[in-house]
Amino acid sequence: MVNLSVDLCGLTLDNPVIPASGCFGFGKEFSEYYDINMLGSFSFKGTTLEPRFGNPTPRIAETSCGMLNAVGLQNPGVEHVIAHELPEMKAHFHKPVIANVSGFSIPEYEKTCALLDSQEQVGIIEVNISCPNVHGGGMAFGTSPESAAAVTQAVKRVTKKPVFIKLSPNVNDIASIAKACQDAGADGLSLINTLLGMRIDLKTRKPILANTMGGLSGPAVFPVALRMVYQVYKAVSIPIMGMGGVSSARDVIEMMLAGATAVQIGAANLVNPFICKEIIEQLPEEMEKLGIQSLQEIIGGAHT
Repeated sequence: MVNLSVDLCGLTLDNPVIPASGCFGFGKEFSEYYDINMLGSFSFKGTTLEPRFGNPTPRIAETSCGMLNAVGLQNPGVEHVIAHELPEMKAHFHKPVIANVSGFSIPEYEKTCALLDSQEQVGIIEVNISCPNVHGGGMAFGTSPESAAAVTQAVKRVTKKPVFIKLSPNVNDIASIAKACQDAGADGLSLINTLLGMRIDLKTRKPILANTMGGLSGPAVFPVALRMVYQVYKAVSIPIMGMGGVSSARDVIEMMLAGATAVQIGAANLVNPFICKEIIEQLPEEMEKLGIQSLQEIIGGAHT
């Protein structure tokens, strides 16, 4: 029998499949379709210190091989998440979750992470320094090694749980930023976030998104994500959660061969709400076809 389990910073996951933040909410809606306890874990809705309404609409646009979003980190704020979302989550998910955090200043990151670090349900804190859809923060922290390191150091000062820094692909040298995060104390890395893109309405001759630009996700970005996971794996010694256009069991295996310990699935959840369930069910068959006995053993296998 094949072994799907992986170790992620001391957390043993039944399998490496993790719905990505922003595409799974707080899990409640998906729990009505299937038992989400079959997941390795999930990264819940990106959370900020204060509530955010997000960007004006329209903020979603389709593309031929994916989608653009400019949601703008809409969320109810960390205090509401702790008081309401986490207690409700206990009813439908019984494993440690990944808390995805965004901020617009280093003190905001510190306060939000400190509050979530004290929550029993939170197993990993994922710090988003790479959102391309907001102004005055988000991606600004993820575009240089120095700013990425500064956020990492600040968050590590106020947390005890593993901290994963979520990196932007909209940079010239993602490996140098990854190395800076590792040197600043990051326990792991998540990559990639969305690529910056846009669409134009041919009738109005104006951008479709009210924000003009948004983050491209879906199958179109998979080769880029794979390349960056491969590059970062060579540059660091901390674990990676790989993501970007993953939509099949074979994609999961390919991402792990590039260097990912766990694999997040984002936009595919919006197309098929059963996609994570189906991938987990298909993984044993694909592993047997490829002669893989244990997923833990193939991590970074493309490098040897």
